Amino acid sequence: MGHFAGPMKLTEPYVIVLDDHPLVGRGFAQFLQSVEPALEAVVVSDWDAMQALVAQRGAPQLLVADVWLADGPCVERLGNWCRRHPASRWLAVSGDDDAALARLVRAAGAHGFVDKRAPAEQFSAAVRSVLAGSTWFEPLPAALGAGPTGPRSRPVSAQTLGLTQRQGEILSLVLRGLPNKRIALQLGIAESTVKEHVTGILERLGVRSRVEVITRMRGSRLEPP
Repeated sequence: MGHFAGPMKLTEPYVIVLDDHPLVGRGFAQFLQSVEPALEAVVVSDWDAMQALVAQRGAPQLLVADVWLADGPCVERLGNWCRRHPASRWLAVSGDDDAALARLVRAAGAHGFVDKRAPAEQFSAAVRSVLAGSTWFEPLPAALGAGPTGPRSRPVSAQTLGLTQRQGEILSLVLRGLPNKRIALQLGIAESTVKEHVTGILERLGVRSRVEVITRMRGSRLEPP
């Protein structure tokens, strides 16, 4: 958990990136600063760290927040936070392909929604639109691009990859960007069991992180068992 100490002070406009996957959060922050160089992007990985940062620096101009953190869904909590900070803009992001999610975050008060697998140009356009005071809610299918589930991808099975059926199920959810807690809830198993399977998947595929798994599987479509 990040810690931010010291009294509140006036600062230049900045952006908070709230994401519990550090590599993903840093990637968003780096891209944000390439889109809007005048804005400092600060990454936090949990709700408490974000609250501490806001207490120190004041509300950000833009909050880019994953709607599902390690401790569960936070759409309602984010909506309440934005109502307390009406000058801040909220761009929601998620790797969950539930078609109702964009409608859910919009109803909660988000100013935009981008799927984590969307092309960089879409994320850039969404950031600029939200910062300009407009909104950005693309239909979900248009945001998916030609990633691992795209129509031109080649089919592969868990067995072909040397994985068990359960590992194949978990891999398909990892490729959607879901955290361990959400995978555990969806499959009805313990989060510790998910972690063990993810470790086994990484070892079997010869990679070290989820980001490398997604890269390794780019251009492939995991067939259902």
